[in-house]
Amino acid sequence: MREKIRETDRGPIHYWVNDFRPGRRTLALLPGLTADHRLFDRQTAELAEDCNILTWDAPGHGASRPFRLDFTLGDKADWLHAILQAEAAERPVLIGQSMGGYVAQRFMQRFPGEAAGFVSIDSAPLERSYMTAAEIWLLYRTEPMYRAFPWRMLERLGVRGCAETEYGRSVMRDIFASYAKDEYCRLAGHGYLLLAQALDQGPDGVIDCPAILICGENDRAGSTKSYNRRWTRQTGLPLYWIKGAGHNSNTDRPDEVNRIIRGFVQNL
Repeated sequence: MREKIRETDRGPIHYWVNDFRPGRRTLALLPGLTADHRLFDRQTAELAEDCNILTWDAPGHGASRPFRLDFTLGDKADWLHAILQAEAAERPVLIGQSMGGYVAQRFMQRFPGEAAGFVSIDSAPLERSYMTAAEIWLLYRTEPMYRAFPWRMLERLGVRGCAETEYGRSVMRDIFASYAKDEYCRLAGHGYLLLAQALDQGPDGVIDCPAILICGENDRAGSTKSYNRRWTRQTGLPLYWIKGAGHNSNTDRPDEVNRIIRGFVQNL
């Protein structure tokens, strides 16, 4: 994977690509909030064999720092679109874990018809109707809540709350080690704030391409499991439950998640 940089007026965005080849499907791998491109290491290692791969450190994350935290979810979708265009990556399959799934849905809203497929990994619908007023209220107030925790406790809860396996937890420990508490709380707070604003401002998520849902059976991140149950029930989208996996099911059970992704992509 080769590292590249997209300059913006808020800061640099670092992203990685393999050797793009004509005729192969492009997969855009979008990590969740506070995670970086390392979250998808097991996917890039395998899926790069027969797909074009693009992944990034989202603005404010990993190598994409320093970055001014005054952007919206729509801005993230616009920057992703610009990067895909720069790489001549037409009709990508958007694969978003947690917050990355929301970015993918905003992308589809802003650029209808441009995604060939969507894979949601431990994410949820970008639709206000799925959330209660209390949940939205909490999204607006995440930063002060996080700051109330001692850093070691926050780190421990974050690692164990995201992954069930030693490999999955080791990935999150490495990512946590790249932050100090103040930066982590600001980044997480801003991420949940822009999600709350996107949900309140609308429009509701529109998935205009084939899509599947993936969720860990042991996902303990908020109401992710109940959101996915409602999502599949209300839309008919296929939902794959991953045994023994937490919120980062692609790190807990990479072989199974890769198999599901590969099958989905081959059938597009």
